[in-house]
Amino acid sequence: MSTLQTLDRGLRALDIISQSPTGISVAELAAELGVHRAICYRIVATLEAHSLVARTDSGRLRLGVGAAVLLSRFEPQFLHGARPVLTELADRTHATAFVAAAEGSECVVLMVAEPSDAMFRVGYRVGSRHPLHRGASGIAILALRPPNERDPEPVRQARRDGYSITTGELERGAVGVSAGVPADGQSLERSVGVVALEGLDTDKAAAAVVDAARRLARLVAT
Repeated sequence: MSTLQTLDRGLRALDIISQSPTGISVAELAAELGVHRAICYRIVATLEAHSLVARTDSGRLRLGVGAAVLLSRFEPQFLHGARPVLTELADRTHATAFVAAAEGSECVVLMVAEPSDAMFRVGYRVGSRHPLHRGASGIAILALRPPNERDPEPVRQARRDGYSITTGELERGAVGVSAGVPADGQSLERSVGVVALEGLDTDKAAAAVVDAARRLARLVAT
């Protein structure tokens, strides 16, 4: 498949800049891209014109407000695509299904779907918040991050298994099963899971949740 070289370089530049917490100089960016500095200046000028890149007081490059605007527009599109996946997961497991995201040190519920045959519902609602280290949804997100020697055992276990199972951490008697949604290095930390008060087959739920996570990952990648 043929690609447009200039656009490809611009997108690569954005990716490189996004991975530089303290910013990156034009010379460093040119070296990373393998292009002459004059070409790099033109790439940067184009990105600046669209507010995708900005300069710090020291002249280093960082992502601009335009990148945040694009991200804010992506979220509704992602959730729209996630709705049928979540509805199917809820019916498949006969449990409340949800998508959650990391926001600072907290885990926030973005979307919830109830099974069509639900008789009892768990109090897990859109906007619900809890610490990342509590509950299957937050632990699954932490397991997506690079291993750290300070990781607690539940995070290590979730990383090994590909999903997290917790009992009674957020609500007495509630069992949660969650898997992180891979995003190929993007700063989009999400998990998908189910929660039920009783009768949840955790083995089947884990398989269904991992499958849903793979399907949601394709929404992020496309």
